[in-house]
Amino acid sequence: MSHRLGARGLVLGYDEAHPVVDGLDLEIPDGQVTVIVGPNACGKSTTLRALGRLLKPRGGAVLLDGQELARIPTRRIAQAIGLLPQSPVAPEAITVVDLVSRGRQPHQRWWQQWSEADERAVTEAMARTDVTSLADRPVDALSGGQRQRVWIAMALAQDTDLLLLDEPTTFLDIAHQVDVLNLVRRMERTVVTVLHDLNQAARYADFLVAMKDGRIVARGRPEEVVTAGLVHEVFGLEAVVVPDPVTGSPLVVPGAPVPHPKSAPGTARDTAREKATPT
Repeated sequence: MSHRLGARGLVLGYDEAHPVVDGLDLEIPDGQVTVIVGPNACGKSTTLRALGRLLKPRGGAVLLDGQELARIPTRRIAQAIGLLPQSPVAPEAITVVDLVSRGRQPHQRWWQQWSEADERAVTEAMARTDVTSLADRPVDALSGGQRQRVWIAMALAQDTDLLLLDEPTTFLDIAHQVDVLNLVRRMERTVVTVLHDLNQAARYADFLVAMKDGRIVARGRPEEVVTAGLVHEVFGLEAVVVPDPVTGSPLVVPGAPVPHPKSAPGTARDTAREKATPT
C-alpha cells in the first residue's frame, strides 16, 4: 500500500501545557477514502488541520512524499493538497462561479492569470457537483446543501491529488448528507475526511481511523475496526454492531433508550426495547 501523506510522532496543541495530539503516527492510503472518527475534542480536526499545514506541529512532522511539509513551498502544497475546513465563509455577494474559480489560484502565475485549463477545471468541477445551474447566483443565497456542494466544487477545481474535508456534512439534513458523501465516494483521488456519524463513516470509508484523547485507538477497514468493544472504548456507548442491510458494512445500534417515567409497561415498544438491549 502506497502513502503520499502521513505523520510521524506528531504533537499538536494550542498552548504549551496541554497537547491535543501527542505522538501520533499515521499513513494515509493513496487513492482511498480515509475517515477519522472519535468523540468531541479528541483531536480529529486538529490532526486534519496539521495534515493541510494550517497548524504547525509542536513536535514530529507531517510528510508529503517523504518530505516534511514545513519545508515545502506553499504553492507546491496548494497544488498537491486541497483543504475544506469546517463552516467556510464566502466573501459577501460572491457568485458561485467566482468562488469555484478561486480554486485555480495555486495554478496561476502573474503572467498567466487565466487559461483554458483553468476554465476546463472549473466547468468540470461544477458539473460533477451539480452546481452548474447555480453559476450566477450569490453563494449566500443558497441552501446549506447547495453551498456545501459549491465549496466542494472549489476544492475539486483546485485539482489536487489529496483532498482534506473537515466535517463536510455538518448542519446538513440527511438527504444532503448522503448526497455529499456519495460525491466524496465518486472522487478519483485520495480523500481524508472527519465525520461525527460512525455509521456514515463505516458505510463510506475504505480506511477508518478511530481517535480518543489525542491518540489513535484503531485503524483499518471498517469491518475490522467497528466493533461493540471499540464503540464502548472510544465513545463510552453500549451498543451492538450488525451488518448494514443495504451495504453489509458495520451498523452500530445503541442500546435501548431509558424508558419515559410515564410510559406504560408491557407495550410492544417496551418489548422491542428489551430485544434491542445488548446482553
